[in-house]
Amino acid sequence: MMLLSAPIDYLPIAMMFVVAIGFVLITMFATHLLGPKRKSSIKLDTFECGIESQGNSRLPFSIKYFLIAILFVLFDVEVIFMYPWAVNFAEWSKVGFAAFGEMLVFLGLLILGLIYIIKKGALKWE
Repeated sequence: MMLLSAPIDYLPIAMMFVVAIGFVLITMFATHLLGPKRKSSIKLDTFECGIESQGNSRLPFSIKYFLIAILFVLFDVEVIFMYPWAVNFAEWSKVGFAAFGEMLVFLGLLILGLIYIIKKGALKWE
């Protein structure tokens, strides 16, 4: 027997979106309304832990730094997808090998991506 979802079942999700968007809009409006109005050179000056800033803050960084950071985030998010699967593996084993096969495909694609970035030399720091 197949259960069909009625549009009323999506009401909590719609309400969540309305509340989230309303919170963002009210917060943005309130910060402009209640925020400071007078701007001076002292208020607009950069402040970093009580230390006077020195030199230009726009120093060039190696693109490798950003590449490593993005690859870390990418593979970290992939691990986040694997955690619920591992926690619920006992329940999914009743379904058969479908859940296990899907995870093998997922890990295979992940390993192929890792091999690709290693071969491209993205992880070599020069």
